[in-house]
Amino acid sequence: MSAVIFVEDDDTLRLATVQALDLAGLDVRPFACADHALAAIHADFPGVVVSDIRMPHMDGLELLAAVTAVDPEIPVVLMTGHGDIAMAVAAMRAGAADFLTKPFATDHLVAAVRRSLGHRALVMDNRRLRALAGAPADDPLTGDSPPMQRLRQVVRQLAEADIDVLVEGETGTGKELVATLLHRWGRRRARPLVAVNCGALAEGLAEIELFGHASDSVPHTRLSRVGQIAASSGGTLLLDEIDSMPLAMQARLLRVLEEREVHPIGAERPEPVDLRVVATSKVDLAEAVRAGRFRADLLYRLSTARIRVPPLRERGDDLLVLFALFAREAAEQFDRPDWSIDAAARARLAHHDWPGNVRELRNAAIAAVLGVVDDSGAGQAAARSLPQRVADFEAGEIRAALQASKGRVPPALAALGLPRKTLYDKMAKYGIVPGDYRRG
Repeated sequence: MSAVIFVEDDDTLRLATVQALDLAGLDVRPFACADHALAAIHADFPGVVVSDIRMPHMDGLELLAAVTAVDPEIPVVLMTGHGDIAMAVAAMRAGAADFLTKPFATDHLVAAVRRSLGHRALVMDNRRLRALAGAPADDPLTGDSPPMQRLRQVVRQLAEADIDVLVEGETGTGKELVATLLHRWGRRRARPLVAVNCGALAEGLAEIELFGHASDSVPHTRLSRVGQIAASSGGTLLLDEIDSMPLAMQARLLRVLEEREVHPIGAERPEPVDLRVVATSKVDLAEAVRAGRFRADLLYRLSTARIRVPPLRERGDDLLVLFALFAREAAEQFDRPDWSIDAAARARLAHHDWPGNVRELRNAAIAAVLGVVDDSGAGQAAARSLPQRVADFEAGEIRAALQASKGRVPPALAALGLPRKTLYDKMAKYGIVPGDYRRG
């Protein structure tokens, strides 16, 4: 469907205007009469209607009413050659998006059309997001892009295979989720999943954490301790960020993987373990081997099976699906049932490459629901402290109330339920000026 439906009964003017809109890069479908144009409009029409007012059979005001009946959020821009102010006022009251008086400069028409197209795009995006947010998720690996379909298939196959797996992917892609599903969808799901954050293992305590110790073998304690490796026996051992594990500990882990036994500190003999290991890495371990930061033999041992979790930039329309789900969660959490995506968030979704992947997208959805955008982008919202986020939310609510009241304080007071002095104090605190929201 064309982005612009143009209705004008004057053949010469219609041809000239269509050519001008074409030159401006707009996709135009011309009509000589309103009833034919109306037949091309439906509730999912993604564009704007531009129409003359004075036409035979069905005039522009009647077309506006008919289009509004199909979908009141389809923008209609009306034109007239009579300079009739009363007619312009009536058209705007009836819901026209804009009104132009002939003769008008082409760039004025192009600007009006672009504004209306932007508004319509936001409307359609919000409808799509709400539809996506309401759709039930088949499983935790959200998305139907080809990379995610392949990932889902591989995870299910390897979950049943009950072998060690290396899960690789950029920061924020969801490696931990994949690792968890390998356990949940596999034969060991009734036994524990023991997760070890290798990047957080304390220096000097890592050996105790992983291998445990016998009684009276460690200073300041007489009791024995079961290490995390032994605790995972029969279940799954998740070694998160294994690329961060110290080299000395890598050597001891390699022996555990090869022998399937663990030797606690101070114990007389090693203990057998029924082990399945899932390791995650945010870096290329082959490159880490070349740089001397990772053991080649451990990489070889972990590489029985490898899964690559795709970055968000490779997942196509999954981005919108995920954003919708995250926004719905945020709307419920912050009691914002009427959230809608704005132009800034829409542009960010379309053009940002999301280096922080799904984690960054979740933060951006929270920011969009709260109406928070800062110089570093919406993705930084969740990194702000709770008092800062509450202040952002409060300022956003005040701005929204003033926008709705066109800058008039009494209706804003009523909408916010605040005493006058409290509102003025908060406006002073956030640098909000009511006059900035007055129109005309």
